[in-house]
Amino acid sequence: MGGKPLLAMNILACPIKTMEATVFREVIRGGLSKVEEAGALLVGGHSVEDDELKYGLSITGTVHPDRVLLNSGAKPGDRLLLTKPIGTGILSTALKGNLADASVEELITEVMATLNKTAADAVEAVRDKGLQVHACTDVTGFGLLGHLHEMAAASKVCAALQLQNIPILPGTIDFINMGIIPEGAHANRKFYKEFFTGTNSKDDAMDIALVDPQTSGGLLIAAPAESIEAIMQEMKKMNYSLDFADIGEIREGASGMVTS
Repeated sequence: MGGKPLLAMNILACPIKTMEATVFREVIRGGLSKVEEAGALLVGGHSVEDDELKYGLSITGTVHPDRVLLNSGAKPGDRLLLTKPIGTGILSTALKGNLADASVEELITEVMATLNKTAADAVEAVRDKGLQVHACTDVTGFGLLGHLHEMAAASKVCAALQLQNIPILPGTIDFINMGIIPEGAHANRKFYKEFFTGTNSKDDAMDIALVDPQTSGGLLIAAPAESIEAIMQEMKKMNYSLDFADIGEIREGASGMVTS
């Protein structure tokens, strides 16, 4: 949303009866490394006993009121930039089923551990040059389709995807074709199908990939073509390591609808 994180506090739920304390220390250490990478300070936190391991961060930051980016400002003619490949939900499910090897685990760990800081910094650099960025959201549990629908509905526009441009993690389509699909993807597809005009085929793998729930997904940015190109150039200059692409456009039409 254009904010800069300043202070962070840990929130940790510990299953102390079933898990070694070393695990909790590693979780905290991993969180600290990302807090530092984001340029913020860890100033404490809270821990409780629980049956399941849970971890999060409460963040305090700043943003100028005139610089806030919402998901409700997309305009007809805007291009759509996706800053991370999709597929983490599918590949995580394959790992849980012991169907994927260590290379897949390494790949999705890199994707999920990559902060959106570089992409956000690129957006701010472009805005500092006077170029417009109209809307932004992250892609998480509702999948790319769900979050794009929300952006389009909030902006009272529709969106058109170019499926061939969408970055997708290697192996994702293969596992979908094997039936390795998280329950969240089925739930997302059931809920969002009325807002999507695509192949409408129950067996279409790309349609499933569009609703795959993402953990620590990328940013979805709506801006004029000139701005999108400038953001991508900035990300390249910053040596951003993941795949990103211009994946479609915002159009006038039925509010919230997405076509491909």
